[in-house]
Amino acid sequence: MAEIIAIDGPAGSGKSSVSKEVARRLGFGYLDTGAAYRALAWAVAEGKIQRPAPEQETFDGFDYEISLDPDNYWVKSFGADITDAIRLPEIASSVSAVAQVLAVRRFMKQLTRDLVASSSLPGVIVEGRDITTVVAPDAPVRLLLTASEEVRLERRAKELSPEDLATLRQQVLERDKSDSKVVEFMKPAEGVELIDTTNLNFEQTVQTVLSIIREQL
Repeated sequence: MAEIIAIDGPAGSGKSSVSKEVARRLGFGYLDTGAAYRALAWAVAEGKIQRPAPEQETFDGFDYEISLDPDNYWVKSFGADITDAIRLPEIASSVSAVAQVLAVRRFMKQLTRDLVASSSLPGVIVEGRDITTVVAPDAPVRLLLTASEEVRLERRAKELSPEDLATLRQQVLERDKSDSKVVEFMKPAEGVELIDTTNLNFEQTVQTVLSIIREQL
């Protein structure tokens, strides 16, 4: 079974781009757990599945596939390639509504672990909001990437250009507030290594993560 390298952090902390590059350099798989929530939001919007209710205790019937290859990334759901569709603003804005449902989060936890377990790779870099504390608290390496609010917003603005910065600020802060209701993602839990990327460039952050992984593995 592949080792899980768990990387947590808020939007704009650099966890996605850094995780993907670290996976390339180590020959590991890369798993973007946020894509599953986006895919679910897409499936709901397309009428493929009923919107999960906050009070429901179980969740199933969600058809989902994702590539673990950092150089050949794709996401599929209900037979459709939705790699690009899940990045549309209307999907992004509806993710929190489904992500807050506890039954959905329990389902996603098991889905993540099953995806890693089915991999023949030596390791998988798994990144997301609650990976280090809920999904993989037993991972041999657990990292929390953070950055100042200003820096996070600047990074997201570059990624999502040409969105208006004021609108982006509202979206990011609302997502932080919404997700914080179900998971603590700004402070490292016991045993989780904190990496503040505010004053680090991309390569410096990648090298810091690689150094910690090699040391702890």
